[in-house]
Amino acid sequence: MKYFFSFLLFCYSVGFAQPQIPKLKMWATDLTSTLSQSELQDLNTRLKSYQDTTSNQLVVLIIPSLEGYPIEMLAEETATNNKIGTEKNSNGILLLIAKDDRELRLEVGYGLEGVVPDGIASSIIRNVIRPRFRDNDYYLGINEGINSIIAAIGGEYKAEDADDDGGFPFIFLIIIIIIAFSFMRGGGPFVPGGVYRTGTHSRGWSSGSSSWGGSSGGGFSGGGGSFGGGGASGSW
Repeated sequence: MKYFFSFLLFCYSVGFAQPQIPKLKMWATDLTSTLSQSELQDLNTRLKSYQDTTSNQLVVLIIPSLEGYPIEMLAEETATNNKIGTEKNSNGILLLIAKDDRELRLEVGYGLEGVVPDGIASSIIRNVIRPRFRDNDYYLGINEGINSIIAAIGGEYKAEDADDDGGFPFIFLIIIIIIAFSFMRGGGPFVPGGVYRTGTHSRGWSSGSSSWGGSSGGGFSGGGGSFGGGGASGSW
C-alpha cells in the first residue's frame, strides 16, 4: 500500500513545477526563525553526536509554508536529494515542519522502517510532538520527538495506539486533494482539457519576499541514504 501511495504522489508531481529543494548543511535548519540560536545549536550538537555514535542521521527542517505542495512529496524529495542516512544502511530520518500550514512529516529511510514503522511514526507525531506544537513550544516538541525517535530505534518506545494500517484512509484523502487541485488550476493533468506545467521548471517556496530554497549553514553531509515513502504525517 505504501508503494501505491508513493505512485499516487509521483503522478501528482507530474502536473506541477518541481520545487527547489533546500540543500541542507546542518542537522537542524530553521528557515522561519522560530527557534533561538542556542536552541538550534543544542539540536545540532545533539544530532551530530548521535550520528557520530550510531551512524543514524536524524535531520530537522522547519520551513514557512508548503505553498500547496504535498508534504509527503516534499519530505521524500528533500530527504532523497540530501542523501540523509548512509548508502549502506539507509538509516536516515527527516522531521519536516511547515509552520504556517501547521503540518509536519516524519520521513523514514528504508533501513529504519523496521524499527520506526508508519504506526510508530504516527504515534510520535500525535502523542509527543503535536501537543507541544499546539502550545507553541516548538523546541520542546522537536526535542521530545527526537527522544522518542531514538527510543523507537532502540526498541524502547511504547505506543499503545500505534496502528500500521492507519495510513490507508489517508490515500483516499490524497486522491481527493489531487482532484481538487486539478479543478482549482483550471483542469490539470487528470482532467481532460486541462493545462499543466511539467516538472522541468524549478519553484522555490517563500515567506514574505524571501525564497527559502537553497543552502543553509555548514557541517552536515548526507551519506547516500534512500527513501521510499515510509513514515507518517500530521497537523496541529
